[in-house]
Amino acid sequence: MKIAVICEGKTEKTFKESLDKFLKQRLSGNMPALRFHPYHGRIPTNSKLKRLVENLLKDGYDHVIAVTDVYTGTQPPEFENAQDAIDKMRRWVGDNPRFHPHAAQHDFEAWLLPYWSTIQKIAGHNKRAPNGQPETVNHNNPPAYRIGEIFRIGESGRSYVKTRDAKKILEGQDLLVSANQCPTLKSFINTILSLCGGEIIP
Repeated sequence: MKIAVICEGKTEKTFKESLDKFLKQRLSGNMPALRFHPYHGRIPTNSKLKRLVENLLKDGYDHVIAVTDVYTGTQPPEFENAQDAIDKMRRWVGDNPRFHPHAAQHDFEAWLLPYWSTIQKIAGHNKRAPNGQPETVNHNNPPAYRIGEIFRIGESGRSYVKTRDAKKILEGQDLLVSANQCPTLKSFINTILSLCGGEIIP
């Protein structure tokens, strides 16, 4: 099974190592070949997304998964909410059972918030974790900003660098912890598990 994952930026690509480890534990002997295709800023939209999906399928991928943030920085906003993003991606690509769209309300860093104690240790600060469900943390101060802040005020006083620090935060972590707090992550993982005949996360 070959699966292409269309995503935004380098952070999601950094996530692949942890995802592979998690999937190997649940898909013994049936592990898919996952290839991430990152787009900096935002993934393609409209006919460009349709063309990209069709080209990936022609190139030998069995399925294509797209993961986007709702807030892509465009004005006016491209999407109203996560469901609107999913609906629009389906409409743009058309009725294709091999295409699987997913959308996070805010940014990738929401999936890191469940590991706040690790973030505290790396940043060198005991700042409290943001309140509420990770994927609904306020857009005016989204998860990436929250993590960036604790790094700035921490002992090192350095900036949070996604490609370096996200990987370090995820090292040795069980993705099930985050999946159980983040519905978008759970849905994304369950899509892969389902396509590969694995047992989905309830």
